[in-house]
Amino acid sequence: MNVESIKLINFRNYNNLSLDLNKKINIFVGKNAQGKTNLLESIYMCATGRSFRTNRDREIINLNKKEAYIGSKINIGRTEKIIEVKLEKDRPKRIKINQIELKNFKELYSGLSVVVFSPDDLKLVKDGPVERRNFLDMSISQIRPIYKYNINKYNKVLFQRNNLLKSNKVKSNIINLIEIFDIQLAKIGTEIIISRFQFIEKLSKIAKETHRKLTLEEELILNYNTNVNFSGKNKKIIEKNFLEQLKFNVDKDLITGITSIGPHRDNMEIEINGADARIFASQGQQRTIVLSIKLSEVEIIRMEKGVYPVLLLDDVFSELDMDRRKYLTKSFNDMQTIITSTDIINLDELKEIEKSIFYIDNGKILK
Repeated sequence: MNVESIKLINFRNYNNLSLDLNKKINIFVGKNAQGKTNLLESIYMCATGRSFRTNRDREIINLNKKEAYIGSKINIGRTEKIIEVKLEKDRPKRIKINQIELKNFKELYSGLSVVVFSPDDLKLVKDGPVERRNFLDMSISQIRPIYKYNINKYNKVLFQRNNLLKSNKVKSNIINLIEIFDIQLAKIGTEIIISRFQFIEKLSKIAKETHRKLTLEEELILNYNTNVNFSGKNKKIIEKNFLEQLKFNVDKDLITGITSIGPHRDNMEIEINGADARIFASQGQQRTIVLSIKLSEVEIIRMEKGVYPVLLLDDVFSELDMDRRKYLTKSFNDMQTIITSTDIINLDELKEIEKSIFYIDNGKILK
C-alpha cells in the first residue's frame, strides 16, 4: 500500500503542488511553519475524509481563496485509485473515488490506511477520555467500515435522545419516544462496545510486547473501561444490560439533559507498571507509550488487511532518543513512510533504504 502522487491546490500554504512520492521513504525537511505537516494532513484526509489537526474544514483552505483541492493516486496491491477531496468555504466538502462522488464524506472507505505519529499524540496519554475515544474510533474505522457507520448512527441517535431529554416536556408525554431511542442506542452501542473491546484486547497484547522491547523493564497495559455492564461479553446479554441501565437512569438523565450510559462515556485506560500513566508517567515515558501504541496499531492493520498502512511521522525523530529511533526505523522496510523534520535525518539504518529527500520552503518543494 502506498501513495503514488499527491496534488494540492490552495491547500493551506500550497498554491499549486504536484508531487510523486517514493514507495519507501520520503523525508521532508524545512523550518517550522513551511508546510511539512500540511502534506501529512492532506494524505490523512484522503484516507479518512477529515483532518487530524482541526474539525473546521474552512481553516484548511488558503486564506485568500474560496476553495481547495486534494488529489491523490494510491496503490493497494494491484488496485489503483484516484481520491479527490474538494473543500469550499460555503458548502460541505465533496469526495470522489475514481471520479464517483460520495453522498457524504462519512461514506469514505478508500482502502488507504494511515497511522500518524506526532508530538501532539502525547494527548493520547495525558488528556481526557475524549482523546482516547477519538483514537479508537479512527483506528477501528480503518479496518472495519461498518464500525464507522455504527459510530455515525449512534451519535445521531444520541443527539436526538439528548435533545428530547432537554425539551422540558412532561415526562409522560416523551417516555415512549425515549424508549424508542433507548432500543436503538442499546443495539448500535453494543456493536461499538464489542468492537472496541476486541480492538483494545489485540492492541494491549502487541503494545505490551513492543513496549517491553523499547524499555526492557516497563510493563504497558491497556484496559477497556465502559459503564455498560459488560459481564459475559455476550452480545445479547450486553444489549439487555445496556437497555436496562438506560431505563434505570432515565430520571437522572431527564434532570441533567444528558444520556449517562453508553460508549460515548468509554475510556481506554493506560497503565505503566501498574500505575495510571496519565498521572504517574514522565513525559519521556508518555512518548514511549504513544510510540508503542502507534507501532501496535500498524501491526493490527497489517493483520486485519494483509498489507501495511502508510506511516506518517510528523517531526518526531528529534523527540526520541537514539535507541527508540533505531527501533522505529526497523519497520521502514515494510511500508511507505513519510517523515517531516527540521533537520536532515542521519541514521545508519536509513542509508541502505530507498528514499527521496525533499526540501520545503514556504509551500514550495525542491527535491
